[in-house]
Amino acid sequence: MTGPHPVSLNGRLFPGLPARHIPLDEVRDRLLARRCPQATRDAVWAHLVLRSRTEGATWTVAAVGVALPALTSVTATLSDRFAGDPADVHAEVMRGFLAALSTIDLRPPRIMLRLRWAAYRSGYDALAEALAGPTPVAPGFRSTPPHEPWGHPDLVLARAVADGVLTQIEAALIGATRLEQVPVADWAEQHQASEWAVYKTRKRAELRLASYLRDGAAETDPTDPLTDQVATAVALARPATPARDLPRSSLSVSVADVESAQKVQGRVSKTNAKSGVQGCGTHPRSARPSEVPQCA
Repeated sequence: MTGPHPVSLNGRLFPGLPARHIPLDEVRDRLLARRCPQATRDAVWAHLVLRSRTEGATWTVAAVGVALPALTSVTATLSDRFAGDPADVHAEVMRGFLAALSTIDLRPPRIMLRLRWAAYRSGYDALAEALAGPTPVAPGFRSTPPHEPWGHPDLVLARAVADGVLTQIEAALIGATRLEQVPVADWAEQHQASEWAVYKTRKRAELRLASYLRDGAAETDPTDPLTDQVATAVALARPATPARDLPRSSLSVSVADVESAQKVQGRVSKTNAKSGVQGCGTHPRSARPSEVPQCA
């Protein structure tokens, strides 16, 4: 992006972009803007992917540069609670993105979102493998069995699926809309489901997950340093809210709440005061993050 001739796109080829050659850093900023139409994003990304496949080199680096905000978000999420060297996770995220760059189908919409998920899955697999490995201890650096995978919210969901508490679809829904902050409307559209049905499915799945995690916390060794992380997993890594601002505690689930939820499966309201994992009770539209989108 330096020098008199930075890598650029011809804006005349894409509806919604200025009719001039646009440097790629400006292209990235325009794609990240909320007002940018999805059709424009897909057209630009199809162009970048095709040039990367046919020319490689500069245009592969260009595609990575345009995707950098999304890739940075993915690596930050995956390495947030990883005590080891995050460079391995970062490298796997990049490997997954580059692999998808050469294979992704350009006909369906939301090309960048699908590239981002490919990068995430690659990094997640590396993280799961690292956390599942035995821990060497002195003297002699003998290996010990690994801890239960409570330390990372993604692994909490994976364990819940393995134990039959959640289905794979429910775990993917909670992970995407709670951890990755994907709007429920976008997730519903991608999976060809109604938005209201997705809210109801997530609500019921979260009640089971909260009960499962509460029971797991009660059975965990209180001297284990990972015990406190179970409570964090209950909140699914959402930012902590001061107690005086919460109508209900976001880090605890009472027995009465869970039993009531298990007995009464009638009305489920996405605006109810007890809705969501943290009981925020806000409308999903108004609860969306206001920061810059994570992917173009």
